Amino acid sequence: MKIRKATMADLDVVVDILRDGRNQLAERGVDQWQGDYPNVTHVKEDIEHGYAYLVKADDGQTVGTLAIVEAPDHFYDQLNGEWLINTENYVVIHRVAIHSQHAGKGYASKLFMSLIEYLEIERPDIKSIRLSTNENNAAMQRIATKSGFKKVGILHGAFRSNELSYVYELLTKTREGDYGETKVLS
Repeated sequence: MKIRKATMADLDVVVDILRDGRNQLAERGVDQWQGDYPNVTHVKEDIEHGYAYLVKADDGQTVGTLAIVEAPDHFYDQLNGEWLINTENYVVIHRVAIHSQHAGKGYASKLFMSLIEYLEIERPDIKSIRLSTNENNAAMQRIATKSGFKKVGILHGAFRSNELSYVYELLTKTREGDYGETKVLS
């Protein structure tokens, strides 16, 4: 599985995958992404900032998308909980979706494993990976936990006033250096 940055030429593909993800959530009775989020404007901003990524299977097919947002992400300023590490060297995963044509093939789990590996190799400055999901999105909660993320808190009203989101964090592989500074292993 490969993860690559999306470009404006990929806009329609990313939007299509996210709309498909919205439909999948609705079919499962999850009231996440059922409003105007995420929309084309969000995707354009993600691409412009270098946050949008496409996920390709080993056979070259595009199977999903996600956004890797740089810190600080003020979305989490009202966290009811405690981070595993107090750092400004983190990224936040938003807008994760695997297209329904590729559902049930383990791509979501592979995506997270590839993402973690990608960040540990390509972004050794990153100490923490964070994400959140709707309280009813059991599938994303399972994938996060299976991938090693720990539930660290909740957010009330993240996108809508009555919405409750669970927040997760994963520390990248670190060790203590010779001078007590934290370094990331590749």
